[in-house]
Amino acid sequence: MPGMNGKELARRVCAKFPGTRVLFVSGYTESVVVHQGVLEEGVELIEKPFASSDLLRKVREVLDRSV
Repeated sequence: MPGMNGKELARRVCAKFPGTRVLFVSGYTESVVVHQGVLEEGVELIEKPFASSDLLRKVREVLDRSV
């Protein structure tokens, strides 16, 4: 995504489509991402590497979460 990162994309999509759920994927640990101020509280994250079953479980969690 030239000129835009995932956080900006999520912001724009959620502004246009309120209620959209977002799951970030990162190769960094959650503690590193939070420490750098990239991940805001309440934002969902799954860390690489992950098994397909872990991804499915996390997607289900995000979809089932109340908005």
